[in-house]
Amino acid sequence: MQAATADEKKTALHLHFDAVSRKLMATVVPDPAAAALDVATLRAMIEAGGWGQLHYLEEMSIGLIASHNAGTACSLPIAEAIDASIHLEISPDAMEAWLTLTPAAGGKVVSVQNVLDLLAENNVAEGIDLLAIESALRAGQVERAVVARGRPPVHGEDGRLESLIPEVRDRRPRINFDGSTDYRDLGDIFVVHAGDWLMLRHPPGEGTPGRDLLGTAIAAEPGKAVMFASKLAGTQFDTDNPDLLVAAMTGQPVVVSGGMIVEPVYKVAQVSMASGNIDFDGSVVVAGDVCTGMKVRATGDIEVGGVVDMGTLDAGGNIVVKGGVLGALGRKTGEDCEVRCGGNFHAVYAQQAKVAAGDTIFIDDTAIQCELSAVNHVKVGGKKRGNIVGGSVQATYSIAAKVIGSPNRALTRCTIGVNPKLLQEAQELAKARDALETQLLEISKLLDFASKNAGRVQPNMVEKARVTAAQLSQQIVEKRAQQGALQQQLELAQGARVVAEQILYEGVEIHFGATRYKVSGEHAACALANGVDGPELQALK
Repeated sequence: MQAATADEKKTALHLHFDAVSRKLMATVVPDPAAAALDVATLRAMIEAGGWGQLHYLEEMSIGLIASHNAGTACSLPIAEAIDASIHLEISPDAMEAWLTLTPAAGGKVVSVQNVLDLLAENNVAEGIDLLAIESALRAGQVERAVVARGRPPVHGEDGRLESLIPEVRDRRPRINFDGSTDYRDLGDIFVVHAGDWLMLRHPPGEGTPGRDLLGTAIAAEPGKAVMFASKLAGTQFDTDNPDLLVAAMTGQPVVVSGGMIVEPVYKVAQVSMASGNIDFDGSVVVAGDVCTGMKVRATGDIEVGGVVDMGTLDAGGNIVVKGGVLGALGRKTGEDCEVRCGGNFHAVYAQQAKVAAGDTIFIDDTAIQCELSAVNHVKVGGKKRGNIVGGSVQATYSIAAKVIGSPNRALTRCTIGVNPKLLQEAQELAKARDALETQLLEISKLLDFASKNAGRVQPNMVEKARVTAAQLSQQIVEKRAQQGALQQQLELAQGARVVAEQILYEGVEIHFGATRYKVSGEHAACALANGVDGPELQALK
């Protein structure tokens, strides 16, 4: 840098850069003819001399200007060269390195090699990100930019059970998160025979170890082994492969928790006084009708090819009635009949029937003066009319039909709302996650102390703490995922709707918990949802 002398007609100022102190010195030689000096003029002189990148010393400059304008001799530093500086932090778990860069002011800039040297001084040997370092240097100034990352372990995949039968029925609860009716076409009962392959067990993966920034190996958690349930009726293991489940008898394959069972299938032409009531451990297929007053109970599924006329059906699985269900509600009869199932219920029509399903009720044509209750959804209307006329309908997520109510204003009550079991599950998950996060916080404090106080914590204790922290982190991730799934269900329940795809008639009452909405007038395709200010009627698009 060269010295610069101000125009004698304007100032009595001389500027020069001192290479030893690395400061820009300003010397005032009193001159009565010199013009007054101000900040703008001084800054312009600094720029003109090629010292604009230096760090400007404002307080010293104010003193210089005062001395100059008072005609007092002085020599003061008004700017200085400052080198760029870098600072490195390593996360408590030694999985990330953060770079803070303060830019130079006329001094030395930081090079990639400078950063690499700093990383080496801090024993960072793994996961260095050259692109991130170059990006930080181009930016000139960064705050805790990640420039190195450890390689986390890839935990082994859990073992799994694979069904080898595409037609198999699944009795485990399922809920669609898009608000659609969770109905599956159940069709005919599928049958396997002794020796048929049912399910294959896949072993868990070992996982891939990770490594932190300091080169310390991080063990991977092997996946969790999945075991077949201890009692899977109607099955056995293949003699040559203990991971292969095969049928031990002829029957209906059904997926259950922990594997698959084969239920015997009982077939009968019709259920009448001639056959007597049926109580069967397995699935029941009735080719014809279930006559008045007759009862059919099955631990599996029930399939009826004809009509259920004031009969009782009780199934642990699904019920399919290929005709209709005629009940005794409102009739002057001593018959006590109803239909209950743990899964889905499907019929062409239902009249004066009492039906309860553990999942979804689907009726293709009409439901007249019925009591329908489903845990998840009720859907009336497929390729046929789709009318709900009179009676009561209850579900957690949705009630949908083409037409709800009737022109003669038949009282039709729809009740929709939250399943209280979901709320309880959400509360229990929140408590479990809080406990895990508290444990992780305590271990993080130990790791942070160990990183800042080398040698004061035994290495085996540090390694054990890191492994425990990784395990807790994984468990927290799993709990968050479970909470997210439950939250989706709760939000879906809060957004539950009653949908009339064609017409909603007056005479329909819709209950959202304690809130009741009475439909007034006739409405074309619409839906009723519980809004912020109460039930809201919305036109369907």
